[in-house]
Amino acid sequence: MIRSVGASAFALFALVLAGAPAFAHHSFAPYEPDVQVQFNGVVTKYQWTNPHVYIELDVRSADGETKRWLIEGANPGILNRIGWKWNMIKEGDEISVIVSPLRNGDPAALLKAVRLPDGTIFGNGGPAGPARISFDEEPAK
Repeated sequence: MIRSVGASAFALFALVLAGAPAFAHHSFAPYEPDVQVQFNGVVTKYQWTNPHVYIELDVRSADGETKRWLIEGANPGILNRIGWKWNMIKEGDEISVIVSPLRNGDPAALLKAVRLPDGTIFGNGGPAGPARISFDEEPAK
């Protein structure tokens, strides 16, 4: 009896330990947690996919150079619960985003909030944290 209880406990422990990687998820460490920036751009791709929603955005700088940014959102389940829809962003839309950029300076970032062409604003869900800055007064055109 003691042997079977010990074997069962060991099997349960091994099962829990083997499942640990399934619960693991990357952190937000690559992003600047204390830096948030806002910019406008034209959507070139919108991916409503697990494990994350992605927006590719062409952003024109003041000197006229266009840079493609990859914006990482939460997963579709989280975003759906806070009002996002799979078809609310379309290629060609000009949107505004508030993001925390990558620490290494590459043009990629963690989404904090998005403002759609009609002026509607959506956050990125609890895990990503809120936008601590505001959008410019005028919506993207």
